[in-house]
Amino acid sequence: MSLASADSMMVRVGRYLKDNPVVPLLLFLFLLIALLEIMRPGIVTPYRASRDGIVSMFWVGNLIKFAIPLAMLAACQVLTMLTAGIDLSAGIVATVAAFVCATLSSIWGVAPATIIALLTGLLVGLVNGFGVGIVRVHPLIMTLGTGLITTGCLQVYQRLVINAGSEIPAFLAWLGTGRTLGLPNGLFLFMPFAVFILWLMRFTGFGRLLFALGSNEKATKLSGVRAWQVYLALYALSGLIAALAGLLYLGMIRQTSLSLANPLLLPSVAAAVIGGTSIFGGRGSFAGAVVGALIIRVLDTMLTLMQMPEGARTALFGAIILAVTAIYVRLTDTR
Repeated sequence: MSLASADSMMVRVGRYLKDNPVVPLLLFLFLLIALLEIMRPGIVTPYRASRDGIVSMFWVGNLIKFAIPLAMLAACQVLTMLTAGIDLSAGIVATVAAFVCATLSSIWGVAPATIIALLTGLLVGLVNGFGVGIVRVHPLIMTLGTGLITTGCLQVYQRLVINAGSEIPAFLAWLGTGRTLGLPNGLFLFMPFAVFILWLMRFTGFGRLLFALGSNEKATKLSGVRAWQVYLALYALSGLIAALAGLLYLGMIRQTSLSLANPLLLPSVAAAVIGGTSIFGGRGSFAGAVVGALIIRVLDTMLTLMQMPEGARTALFGAIILAVTAIYVRLTDTR
């Protein structure tokens, strides 16, 4: 093979990887899994027999199980980052939804509690959308502020229902901890959710508007788009997704806490950035964010085996965000 043909092949490969960023992410994921198997031989055993003789995909099932709520929160970040925004209230919204559902289930019943929990996320999202789209507050400041306000409201609410007790709805426990054919039941919720997000981003006018606003907001407005309506719908959807993720996480953890899903916030941002979503707007992939969530969960397992403290894990997620952002700026010369 001549030098010119080799260079041409490298260009084609580079172009293919650039057009399909999920492919190198999957290769990196498999590399991490191989390293994990080297660190602890047998941990990535694909099958393990259960007591009743049924063969289950034990480790793979656990990996998917804990990646699902993280990927759902990463969807909040992907959608908002498409418009050069971010949702720093997603973690506390998920926590509030879970806490409200667990406490109200024992008072009003499961169905009303679930509806109110989802409406709570929708309300916070609408406030975020109002602030970003109409008042024109920067998304980082707006969502950080609403997150802090929501945290205070949760603490007040906790005092009001401190004697009411809590109840984990059975269907959430089934979704969060149950398995079917060795795979987590949470997939029954996540698969249609993922299809919806991919459809929303690729095949709807709303999705195209998100990309357009992130690429050039002024030009999009000049074309007649009412940006405030898009932002209002976007952050309302993000709040609803965060609440849904909180309900699933409640069924997985099966206990209430004032900081239940808060630790998922930074990893959700990292998953979105790892998956190829630009914090500068106009470019993003939910499929990449899903792979990013899986990568983070594998890294989390590796750090656990290395007995790495929680502070070091948080520092790693921050380093990942900075490194990927620096690489993007370097390659695109975009600030």
